[in-house]
Amino acid sequence: MTVHWRRTRLPDRVTRENQMQLDFTDHELEFRDEVRRFIAGHYPPEVRERQQRGLEIRKQDYLAWHQAVARRGWSVPAWPIEYGGTGWTPTQRYFWDEELALADTVPIISFGTGLVGPVIYTFGTAEQKARFLPDIVAGTVWWCQGYSEPGAGSDLASLQTRAVREGDHYVVNGQKTWTTLGHFADWGFFLARTDPQARKQSGISFLLIDMRSPGVTVRPIITLDGAHEVNEVWLENVRVPVENRIHEENQGWTCAKALLAHERSGIAMVSRSKVALARLRELAAGVAERGRPLSEDPTFRRKLTGIEVDLLALEYTELRMLAAETAGNVPGVEVSMLKVRGTELQQRLNELALEAVGSHAALRVRATLAPGAGTVAMPAAVDVADTYFNMRKTSIFGGSNEIQRNILAKAVLGL
Repeated sequence: MTVHWRRTRLPDRVTRENQMQLDFTDHELEFRDEVRRFIAGHYPPEVRERQQRGLEIRKQDYLAWHQAVARRGWSVPAWPIEYGGTGWTPTQRYFWDEELALADTVPIISFGTGLVGPVIYTFGTAEQKARFLPDIVAGTVWWCQGYSEPGAGSDLASLQTRAVREGDHYVVNGQKTWTTLGHFADWGFFLARTDPQARKQSGISFLLIDMRSPGVTVRPIITLDGAHEVNEVWLENVRVPVENRIHEENQGWTCAKALLAHERSGIAMVSRSKVALARLRELAAGVAERGRPLSEDPTFRRKLTGIEVDLLALEYTELRMLAAETAGNVPGVEVSMLKVRGTELQQRLNELALEAVGSHAALRVRATLAPGAGTVAMPAAVDVADTYFNMRKTSIFGGSNEIQRNILAKAVLGL
């Protein structure tokens, strides 16, 4: 899975007062102000400079911010306290996400903190927890996800990567694809078939693989905008110690389902969408349409208002889920709803931004595909096309939205 963010500054007129207001206690507001001060005082200036200049964000940039947050003890706020979590209330976690979005920080990459970490502390042995969790919390090890294969994406249980037990090791052979930021990874968590005779979901194991192991090859997949974000990973006779298997052999599907629940709940990115909405309002106010600002066009305003209403409803849904999770309820099928609605709203925002800048976005695309073919006359349009194309993936990764609707139909409607 991949988190995509806008690299420009927030518009001057986008203020926290524009955001949804709830009735918070003085203590909660003090916490919000503490978070705001921390971000202002500790966000790495070199990372901010690269964002403002539109430069590629490097591995060390992501890790610099993760490590700054880790030193404050906030890098894994959703984890249990005994493993490094904060013990925050739903409101505090809401403020944390909100302030990160408003400050336009690069994300703390979730492959370790949001995906494999919870699998390890839920299903791992005491030795595995002691070995892997501290580095995830500290941000000193980068993880990647080895799930999708050329013939197994939404139907993940059809995966063909094999892991054959030989004494104290598994010998792993296969191919993974769409491995986000795998070229940065130190370790990866992979699903591999350990019993080819079993029912599809019953013969899979969850393995942790050192990406420096002999036989691991990472090859780039260059996307339409020219970016190197995703990869294919080849595994050729890779020897993986049995002690790196999480949970029992052939029980990896249990780990996979738990991980996907965490992934799908995070894909909604409500706070980031709220910031994108505010940016879109600013953009529309600066675009002339038949002699007046686009923001005054009734058709455009109707589309924008529709997104705002739906986003507000989704935000309250996310808050209810946070409260339920804090009360000890494990995320269930409701994360599928959050994933569907969140990703569709992201795409609607991107589409409307593309509509707002019109042909100026096309110049950016031509310049990307054929350097020197065009320049951008509207500075605000610089990343609109890139963001639009990049975010088409959100309704696919983490389980396609069509699959999520099937899950909801089965679990909620009994179909």
